[in-house]
Amino acid sequence: MADTIPNVQLRAWRNEHRLTRAELAGRINATPTGVKDGLNCDEERIRRWEAGEVSWPHTPYRLALTQATGLPVEDLGFSPKRRNSRLIEAQILPTDALRAEANLYGTMELAQQLQASDVGPGTLEALSEAVELLCRAYPVVPAATLRDRTQKRLAQVTRLLSGRLTLTQHREILVITGWLTALLGCIHYDLGEREEAETSRRAAYEMGRQVGHGELMGWAYEMSAWFALVEGRYEDVVTSARKGQDAAGLSNAMVQLTLQEARGLARMGDRREADKALTRGADILAKLPTPEHPDNHFVFDHAKWMFYAATAYTWLGDNDRAEEHALETIQIHTRPDGTHNAPMRVADAHIDLGIIHARRGNLDAAVDQGLTAFDIERKSLTDLVNRAGDLDRVLRQTYRREALAQEFHDRYVIARRALATRHLELLD
Repeated sequence: MADTIPNVQLRAWRNEHRLTRAELAGRINATPTGVKDGLNCDEERIRRWEAGEVSWPHTPYRLALTQATGLPVEDLGFSPKRRNSRLIEAQILPTDALRAEANLYGTMELAQQLQASDVGPGTLEALSEAVELLCRAYPVVPAATLRDRTQKRLAQVTRLLSGRLTLTQHREILVITGWLTALLGCIHYDLGEREEAETSRRAAYEMGRQVGHGELMGWAYEMSAWFALVEGRYEDVVTSARKGQDAAGLSNAMVQLTLQEARGLARMGDRREADKALTRGADILAKLPTPEHPDNHFVFDHAKWMFYAATAYTWLGDNDRAEEHALETIQIHTRPDGTHNAPMRVADAHIDLGIIHARRGNLDAAVDQGLTAFDIERKSLTDLVNRAGDLDRVLRQTYRREALAQEFHDRYVIARRALATRHLELLD
C-alpha cells in the first residue's frame, strides 16, 4: 500500500529459500509454537507481512517465525518501532482546524461575497478549503459543536445558489454543498439524530446525482451502509455497499464501501467473502495516491484500513488477526503525550481487544479494555454504544455472575440510556 513500508527482508528470505507464501505459512504452522498454539498462518497473512501492513506480529507468530527461519524476527524486517513517520504525522489533526475555518470565513472578501449572494475571484477555492477544514475537524471536535458550525456554513453557501452564477460555478457550489450535507448527516447520526441523518444523506446523494459526482454519490451509499451496520441490518449493509461501488469509481469512497461490505459480510459470518472484500479494498487503496490530509473524514488511508479490518476480524472470530490490527490502530493514533488523534477508532479498537480477552478467558483484561473505551474523550456515542453492546453480550454470556461483568454492563446501560434520551451529560 502507498502508506506502508514493505518488508523487503522477509520477502528476500523467502525468495532465497525458494518458498511460496503458502509454503512458508505451512512451515510456521508446523513449528513447535505453531502446533502448541494452533496457529493458522496462511498465504494472506504472509502477504500482509511482506506488504508492511503488520510491522510487529503477535507473540506466537514471532516465536514461530524464528523457529521456522532460524533468524530473529528483527532480522526478517520486523520491529515494534518501525512505522511510517509520514503516516503518523499526517494523521495528527491540527488543534486549530476549527479556528482556521472560522478565520477563513471571517475574511472580509469571503464574508462580503456570501452576504451579496455572489461569487467573486477566489470564493470557490476558499469555500473548498473551509469544507476541507470542517471534514478534518470531524474526528476530534464534539459533535454538537461541529453540527452547529456545519449547519451555519451550509445555510451561507446555499444562499449562493440563488446568485449570479455560471454553469461551472453552479456545479462547483452544488458539490461543495453536497460535501457539507454529507458531513452534516454523519454528525447527526453520531448524535443519535436518525431522521435528520437520513434526510441529509438523501440530499447529498441527490446533489451528487445532479452533477454526476460519483464519489459524492458513493459516500451517500456508504452512509446508508454504515447506518444499516449499526442498526443490525447486515444484508442491507452489503447491498448498499455494492451499489455504492458501482457509482464511486476509483476513489476513497470506493475503498470505504468495500470495507463496509467486508464488515457486513463479517457480521453475517461469511468469512470467505469478507476476506476477499478486505483484500480487494487493500488493492484499491494501493492504487490511490497518499492523501495529503488523511484526517479528512471522507478520505481513506492505511490507518483506516487497519481499523476496519480489526473489527471485521473480531466479528469473524479471528482473534490473532483482530488483535494485531487493533493494537496497531491504537499505536498509530496515540500521540507521545498519550492523547489520541482519532479517539473513535481507538475506542473501537479497545472494544475489539476486550472481546478478544473475554474469549480467551481473561475477564479482568476484557473489562479493563471496555472501560478504557468509555473513558476516551469522544465525539460520537452511536458507534461506541453499538460496539460496547458486542462486548457486553460476550461478557454476560460467559461471566454473567461475575461482579466485573456487571460493572461493565452497568456502564453500558448508562451509555445506552444517554444515547436514547440524547442526554450525554449522563456520562460525566
